[in-house]
Amino acid sequence: MATEATTGPSPVNRTAHPFTRGALEDLLSRRFFYAPAFEIYGGVAGLYDYGPPGSALHANILHEWRKHFIIEESMLELDTTIMTPSPVFETSGHVARFADWMVKDTKTGDVLRADHLVEGVLEARLKGDKEARGVAAAAEETEVDPKKKKKKAVKTTAVKLDDAVVQEYETVLNQIDNYTGPQLGELIRKFNIVNPDTNNPVDEPVQFNLMFDSSIGPTGKIKGYLRPETAQGHFLNFQRLLAFNNGQIPFASAQIGRSFRNEISPRAGLLRVREFTMSEIEHYVDPLDKSHSRFREVKDIKLRFLPKDVQSQGKSDISEITVGEAVASKMVDNETLGYFLARIYLFLSKIGVDHDRLRFRQHMANEMAHYASDCWDAEIETSYGWIECVGCADRSAYDLSVHSKATGKPLVARQNLAEPIVEEKETPEFNLKVWGKTFKGDGDRVKGIVNGLGEEGLVKLREDLSKGPVEVSDTNGDKFTITPEMVKIEKKTTKISIREFTPNVIEPSFGIGRIMYSLLEHVYWARESDAARGVLSLPPAVAPTKCLIVPISNQEVFQPIINDVSSKLRAAGVYARVDDSGASIGKRYARNDELGTPYGCTIDFASVQNNTMTLRERDTTDQLIGKVDEVVEVVKDLVFGQLDWEGACKKLPKYTGVQDV
Repeated sequence: MATEATTGPSPVNRTAHPFTRGALEDLLSRRFFYAPAFEIYGGVAGLYDYGPPGSALHANILHEWRKHFIIEESMLELDTTIMTPSPVFETSGHVARFADWMVKDTKTGDVLRADHLVEGVLEARLKGDKEARGVAAAAEETEVDPKKKKKKAVKTTAVKLDDAVVQEYETVLNQIDNYTGPQLGELIRKFNIVNPDTNNPVDEPVQFNLMFDSSIGPTGKIKGYLRPETAQGHFLNFQRLLAFNNGQIPFASAQIGRSFRNEISPRAGLLRVREFTMSEIEHYVDPLDKSHSRFREVKDIKLRFLPKDVQSQGKSDISEITVGEAVASKMVDNETLGYFLARIYLFLSKIGVDHDRLRFRQHMANEMAHYASDCWDAEIETSYGWIECVGCADRSAYDLSVHSKATGKPLVARQNLAEPIVEEKETPEFNLKVWGKTFKGDGDRVKGIVNGLGEEGLVKLREDLSKGPVEVSDTNGDKFTITPEMVKIEKKTTKISIREFTPNVIEPSFGIGRIMYSLLEHVYWARESDAARGVLSLPPAVAPTKCLIVPISNQEVFQPIINDVSSKLRAAGVYARVDDSGASIGKRYARNDELGTPYGCTIDFASVQNNTMTLRERDTTDQLIGKVDEVVEVVKDLVFGQLDWEGACKKLPKYTGVQDV
């Protein structure tokens, strides 16, 4: 066989052509990575179907996520229901506070998300200012298919702005997530912002709850919601999870599942949708000890931080420091939070996200979720700007506390104390006979209200009961009347040998669709020799197809070796496809470059005679050659990360273009 000494991989120029979103979206559509759901009926905004390569990429990302987190961290995996009774979300605060601010076009009634409207208009004005000043703008988004409908975007007009106005716009944009609804209304009036599609004014921002509501059962009397996150399923099963973990804290539960949010104006493809896959972790810790046993493994990893104090000044300056330094300075509150930020970074880097276009932005006060005491977002830079793809929040003890209070069920952990503690505290004693007869099935709920009052609350309740019946209410607003005969409250001295506490929760929450789209932008490029030849440089671990088997023709003589190679790759756990279509080998490889297939094996007449085949690498287009079993072994090692292409070049000789027959 014709070979030559291997000199290592050929150089690859991925920046010969500027990135264009239109070219990528054309590729993703043609190759059916995803498409609008119900498309032949006109489609519904914010709903998408994944095709074969998209489904495989999505599944492979989840597979890597499960290995990286659930297996490596020994997490407890759950699968809880999507449909959730209303009282759960009333208690968690989602019914009252899970909302975005929207505005309406005063003439057409079109609905727009207020912060996105302000952001889009100001960004368009800044872009127009740059054009007017002659500053080179980013490459225009070009449509490869002229028949393809373009996404709506704010039209840019070349108008030079005063320097002070530019500074003011940039300051607003740097803290856009920190504005309340009324403040967004003020910005809309101040900057004369109108609906960019119609040039009509918009009305004042109002809140819109993002949950899909429904009813459970045939009567319609049981109100429910499609969950907007998987988290509540974790919390409601906390006591069972704790028992499964032999009562030991810390531990983590994890879940992969569908969630639903009724987005106001979903655009930007997979980045803002109404149905999506989430992967969420709830890591339970002692509130008095938020250290992490494996923190030393990640403390020297450098991350790009954007803290809240910088944003509050209207700036976006990045601090690139180690996780250890961020925790030591209290920029990041504790070791467990810092540990997960580093693990998130390692996961995103592993699946192919460009770490130079990844940052961790701290939430400011007004955007902080109602349950969080601190929160950092892993944001990935795309052609749409910086996109939140992972949230990592310290939810404190909020969720377990409110659910315990609402249901009367203790959601607590216990710790044996080395030395008992003697303390005096107000203690309620319930007359169980009268209590049960009065409250029946709500007895535990009302007990939970009383036990959750704390020392001062119990003292006040005792004083109020001395004057007669007292009305109490839970977090849902349900009211109950307690009489003096039902409960007696006294200060008692108790000896405590077991400490009882409500764990705090650190929650990393991953939006898989957003990660997937951002990854596709990061790995897309076009061949230096031909801008129309797109390539997706997906890492082998997540690539939909790992290896393409390419016979030079569909003659029967090749079938035995095709079957042999396919069988051996399957046995090795490598997903491979055969392309024996009538297209040229070059075209067959080109369309699989678009699918992100990292390796290809060519079978020709020399393969039949010599039992050899060539191995092609997607990015360099380099080819090596060897015996079938040798090549299969190299492909297996490449796919499972035990070998890189440089190592493969040392194992197999370079193919010069002709096999000896």
